[in-house]
Amino acid sequence: MKEKEIGRVFDFFAKIGVAAIKVTGPLNIGDKIHIKGGTTDITQEVTSMQSHNKNIEKAKKGGEIGIKVEDRVRKNDKIFVVKE
Repeated sequence: MKEKEIGRVFDFFAKIGVAAIKVTGPLNIGDKIHIKGGTTDITQEVTSMQSHNKNIEKAKKGGEIGIKVEDRVRKNDKIFVVKE
């Protein structure tokens, strides 16, 4: 299993379970991601992604997006795309 870093969490909205991410590499709906930090270790599929309150299918490098996450994440947690 290979992992490639594609972003970092810069905010987390607990009430709605959404992580705000600064994207440094491409990310698509359906991608498997690993969110890793000091106390965070989550692997999940990207099922929902938004940019500027619009649903998107793909995120490009340099963008800021929100994704639905299964558990709490923290500022500066790293986001990796997992390739089987």
